[in-house]
Parts: sequence; structure tokens; C-alpha cells
Amino acid sequence: MTAILYDAQGPRAKRRNVLYTVVFLVALAALVWWVYTALDDKGQLAWALWKPFFGSEAYTTYIWPGLQNTLKAAALAMVIALPLGAVFGIARLSDHVWVRVPATVVVEFFRAIPVLVLMIFGNELYSQYTNVSSDDRPLYAVVTGLVLYNASVLAEIVRAGILALPKGQSEAAMAIGLRKGQVMRIVLLPQAVTAMLPAIVSQLVVVVKDTALGGAVLTFPELLASANTMSGYYGANTIASFTVVAVIFVAVNFSLTSFASWLEGRLRRRKKSTGAVLGVEDTVDIAGHAGAGTAA
Repeated sequence: MTAILYDAQGPRAKRRNVLYTVVFLVALAALVWWVYTALDDKGQLAWALWKPFFGSEAYTTYIWPGLQNTLKAAALAMVIALPLGAVFGIARLSDHVWVRVPATVVVEFFRAIPVLVLMIFGNELYSQYTNVSSDDRPLYAVVTGLVLYNASVLAEIVRAGILALPKGQSEAAMAIGLRKGQVMRIVLLPQAVTAMLPAIVSQLVVVVKDTALGGAVLTFPELLASANTMSGYYGANTIASFTVVAVIFVAVNFSLTSFASWLEGRLRRRKKSTGAVLGVEDTVDIAGHAGAGTAA
């Protein structure tokens, strides 16, 4: 029996896949057991190290303030980077050289620089040339670095999403008299948004994780930086502290991905269900307008 993308497995292939699965599960169980015994031998699984995380003090004092700063920086960066990236992505598709070339230079330049370098430059910029206080400077620097880098990445996502649409979409829109700006705003962007949504959310996950760079270098009090302080306060329980923080990062990013999948499915279903049924009068009216346009 043949499937659409591959031939169905025969008896030998099925036995081989079962064998591979068993070997993988045995190797995974051995790895988990090795990690468990190694941590147990070092005393990292002692109840005294994990007990603080079953109360409210660790969360209200360290984790929740750090998580707030992480989400605040990520939200500010994404709110600014999304429209900025859309503008530069559309500008790269412009027919005018004086628009397309500068947009290309800006996007390629900031996309090639590491986020950490942009954060450090931003911190020095705010320190030397602005009146931003030392308490707010790490947040400004982190947001600036995230905006510059992720706006350039989002510009490429927008450009790729628009170019992925069939050319007949824009040709048909221009054939009925729409201008280039109207074609982009009314026809291309609404269709490209659904296709771009998974990539945009993936970039949002990257933004959330990259806030940790500010905590490591610029003393920005985000979630990962709170783990260091928390670990020292509770007796150097480094493994426990970073495990809890890692679980929180996984939960936040998984929530974002799940929301994006739900939103993408909703948008696709809504597009399929918005077709209008035209009556005879509507058809005659459209035909009359089309004939008048052709005569003109």
C-alpha cells in the first residue's frame, strides 16, 4: 500500500522501527538514571534544597519580580519591533531604489550583530548621551537591543510571507484598479499574516529567552538573574533554583506557542467561513461596473 508521501512499511521495516524505539527508550532510561544518581550522590536532591520552592516566599520575593521584568522587557520589545519590522519588510519590497536599498542595509546590518553587543552599545549610549537613571538604564538597553535585532528578523519574515503568496493575488488586485499601497494593505498583508504567525511567535519566544542576556551582563533583574540571588540566599541550591526557573521559562514559552496555534487555526477557519453568497442583483451590478471600467 502506498501513502501520499511514502510507501507503507513492510514487516521488516516495522520490526526494525520497533527495535529502534526499544533501544532509544532503554538509552533514555539509562541517561535519566545516571543523572538522578549523580545528583543524589552530590546531595542535590536533598529536601532542604527544594523545600523553599514549596512555599510562597521564594516566588513573591525572587521569582515573581524577575518574571515581571522578563515579560515587561519582552512585551515592550515585541510591541516596538513588530510594526518596525513590518515597515522595513514592506520597504524591502518597494520598487523605488531609494527606499529599498536603505531598508536592506539597515536590516542586514542589525541582523548580523549579536543581540548582546547591541545591548551593551545601548547601555553605553544611554549612559553617555542621555539622562536615563542607572536603575532604568538596563531595561532601556535590553529593550533597545531586542528591538534592533528582532525588528530586522521580523522584516525578513514579513518579506518572505508576502513573497510566498501567488503572484496572481497582486495581479488580480491591480487588474481591478487598486494601487500598490491598497494591494499591500487590503490583499497581501491579511493573507500573509496567517502564514507568518508561527514564525512571528517563534521569534517572540526568542525575545523572551534573550532577556536573560541583559541579566547576565547588564545586571537587569529578570527571571534568570533572580535565580542567582535566590540560590545564594537559600544556601547555594543552584540546581534547584535553575531547575525551577527553567520550568517557568518552558511554561511561558509553551503558553505562547499554544496560543499561536489556537489563533492560527481560528484565523484559518474564519477565512474559510466568510464567503458571501451573491444574489442576481449583486452579480448584475458587478458586471455593470466591470463593463464600465473596461470601456473607460
